[in-house]
Amino acid sequence: MSEDLKQAALDYHANPKPGKISVELTTPANSARDLSLAYSPGVAEPVKAIAEDPENAYKYTAKGNMVAVITDGTAILGLGDLGPLASKPVMEGKSLLFKRFAGVDSIDIEVESESPQAFIDTVRRIANTFGGINLEDIKAPECFEIERTLIEQCDIPVFHDDQHGTAIVTVAGVLNALEIQGKKIEEAKMAVLGAGAAAISCAKLLILAGMNPQNIFMCDRKGVIHSGRDDLNQYKQGFAVDTDKRTVDDAIEGADIFLGLSGPNMVTGEQIKTMADNAIVFACANPVPEIMPEIVKEVRPDAIMATGRSDFPNQVNNVLGFPFIFRGALDVRAKRINEEMKLAAAKALANLAKEPVTQEVLDAYKLDSLEFGKDYIIPKATDSRLLGIVSTAVAQAAIDTGVSAGPLPANYPLKSIEDI
Repeated sequence: MSEDLKQAALDYHANPKPGKISVELTTPANSARDLSLAYSPGVAEPVKAIAEDPENAYKYTAKGNMVAVITDGTAILGLGDLGPLASKPVMEGKSLLFKRFAGVDSIDIEVESESPQAFIDTVRRIANTFGGINLEDIKAPECFEIERTLIEQCDIPVFHDDQHGTAIVTVAGVLNALEIQGKKIEEAKMAVLGAGAAAISCAKLLILAGMNPQNIFMCDRKGVIHSGRDDLNQYKQGFAVDTDKRTVDDAIEGADIFLGLSGPNMVTGEQIKTMADNAIVFACANPVPEIMPEIVKEVRPDAIMATGRSDFPNQVNNVLGFPFIFRGALDVRAKRINEEMKLAAAKALANLAKEPVTQEVLDAYKLDSLEFGKDYIIPKATDSRLLGIVSTAVAQAAIDTGVSAGPLPANYPLKSIEDI
């Protein structure tokens, strides 16, 4: 990052007042009568109504449109464990994106916890306040147990976006890339560099979408995760395959797909050269990918390339997913975000990329034209159709799988934030 951009980022967060979010009032608070209704004595009536039936909290409070963005600060972006307070700008940013793209109110909560169990206990005790919980920047493997336990103990959606948001957008892009390259998902072979939360979630969702688990060669620091290893935790063990492949080179050779969720400059052009014809390369380490697009273009002009960056085509960007996933889940009062809802979101994103691109998107990216193809396999974040298409797909999947408490709202599919 240039010095100018570094200073601009600091100025952006400091001005016109510190931070990126604030609280707004949704009802009048001007007259004496307003205040008597907002607080004492009028507030006693909704209190009694909720005490009689907890479901009334959704009728009389902001619970149904409120998401907590919660972290322990152990895996902040690509910066690592810098503590919960240092993560606050990221969590505020998440709240900003929730509001900007899906009209979801959220509050950031940074938890100092001495153990995963302490974190779980803290979140569980405050969960009643919210309609959903977005876990963020929690390191693996602790994040798996934290999310699993909270899903069991809370009756609202709990979603670790670093895992599932990445997976949903990645699967959308992979499905479209396979179609363009003339490959079938059930036959495709994939090398995965990285075996953390995002990698495991991506692999799981791709399997749900039709990929053969035996065709996924996941690599950690010691090489391919294979059935002969005795040093694997329970999460990696689920991806141990019976293979004679041992190194990253072995995994990449002949692969149809390379999925990188590891670190900068971890792969060379020589390795990418060994992939199958019409290769698909997702190098998602941020801000510096495992291999730069210009290198891939030079050694494999037949490849489709995606990164996590906005300055290259095919950005794998979580903002395409989590705001609308929560929007749909909240609007049908889903008790969880299940695998079917995640896959529905991925397929909705994939299908949207095949639709004609609107002028608003072209204007936002200063483009004359854009159409489905090698340089456009994933929708752009500024596409206002995301709100209606993804939230509806998620909400319908929640209804179809029996995890919703309400029907599809009458205002669906949403056309804009004003419809909420």
